[in-house]
Amino acid sequence: MAVPEPSVYDVVGIGFGPSNLSLAIALEERAGEEAAPLTARFFESQPSFGWHRNMLLPTAKMQVSFLKDLVTFRNPTSRYSFVSFLHAVGRLPQFVNNSDFFPTRAEFHQYLEWVAANFTDQVSYGTTVTAVTPVRGSDPAGPIDRFRIQVSSTATGTTFVEARNVVLATGLAPKMPEDFVRDEHVWHSSEFLEKFRRCDAAQLNNVVVVGAGQSAAEIARHCYDYAPNATVTAVIPSYGYSIADNTPFANRVFDPNAVDDYYFAEEFAKDKVWQYHKNTNYSVVDDEVIRSLYQRQYDDEVRGAERLRFAELSRVTDVKRSGEDTRITIHSLAGDHSYDMDVDVVVCATGYEAMAVEGVLGDLDGYCARDDQDRHRVERDYRLVTTEDLSAGIYLQGGTEHTHGLSSSLLSNMATRSGEIVRSISRNRFNEPSNG
Repeated sequence: MAVPEPSVYDVVGIGFGPSNLSLAIALEERAGEEAAPLTARFFESQPSFGWHRNMLLPTAKMQVSFLKDLVTFRNPTSRYSFVSFLHAVGRLPQFVNNSDFFPTRAEFHQYLEWVAANFTDQVSYGTTVTAVTPVRGSDPAGPIDRFRIQVSSTATGTTFVEARNVVLATGLAPKMPEDFVRDEHVWHSSEFLEKFRRCDAAQLNNVVVVGAGQSAAEIARHCYDYAPNATVTAVIPSYGYSIADNTPFANRVFDPNAVDDYYFAEEFAKDKVWQYHKNTNYSVVDDEVIRSLYQRQYDDEVRGAERLRFAELSRVTDVKRSGEDTRITIHSLAGDHSYDMDVDVVVCATGYEAMAVEGVLGDLDGYCARDDQDRHRVERDYRLVTTEDLSAGIYLQGGTEHTHGLSSSLLSNMATRSGEIVRSISRNRFNEPSNG
């Protein structure tokens, strides 16, 4: 017998990628501890579950341990762990025999889909949240104790739900260089595989990859391997790619306890953490990928070929259509000169913008407090600081780098963060005091 939908959900999650999938698990696993389990609904714009599908390159591996999955750091005995997935699909012995902490992205995506299949009754795919508006209780002078959420779908039109808390996990937005416009010849890395498969790779002659991070290096390698007649030019602002620091001491910056260190630190200390540890994640590349690209270039030299080029200390300053071609301008910082190049494809692996909280909240953003740099103020439990007349909760899964540190948009603390958010929602539901 179907369970009737509540008139007001305890939690509505906006977005259903790994972060809110982890939240759904935390809600389910906490349900057994409470007399009245929290009710939840999730809305996701994609037609089905997907996580960076266009970067599931055949050789691409995860940059975090499989133990940093959706649950293990919060609940090592969970049936939703990566190890449980391997056991369910019959690959646990084979994975262990491979002696590798880092699965491929494709396999990790299989794991995420395997987990997401357990929550299809809580998720509405192919839907877009178009407005979140405040709703006061029965007392017109009382606090705003819930939200009215407007949802748009081609299948069902416009519908409304109400919730006592919203959890935003809409992910990052692709960032392009200034004045670059995406089309069939100018791509962002977030659409790479879809567009690469759409073109005839054997007919590509010149491919340019812009960027200095992991995605840029992986795309350059993929284009070299799968576009056999193309010259691949990697445009990098430094002398080649910089290696990611994934050594044990450096990786402590992603530990759950490091979030407290960062959150309660003075601003100057936070700046130092970014300065010292940004090479763990930003504009850096794994050692194996760097070495494999260098080997490919060296093998070209041995054969007297030149299919893999590195435009070092350079950047692309302009891109425009020229007849049937796309023409880019590359500026060399070393010689302070520019030159043009006609290319078939330009791939911009130029990163992402932070989650746009204001765009989702609309007028509700006016209830949210800001710091002296006009950034959202966020409590330790990832709840936005709001005016006193707003008692309903707004929680962030992302967009908290300035308050919670380097791991805010990464997988590393996802399981722990989701548990903290669920505990906070449950505590506030009964107006219990915080433990700090």
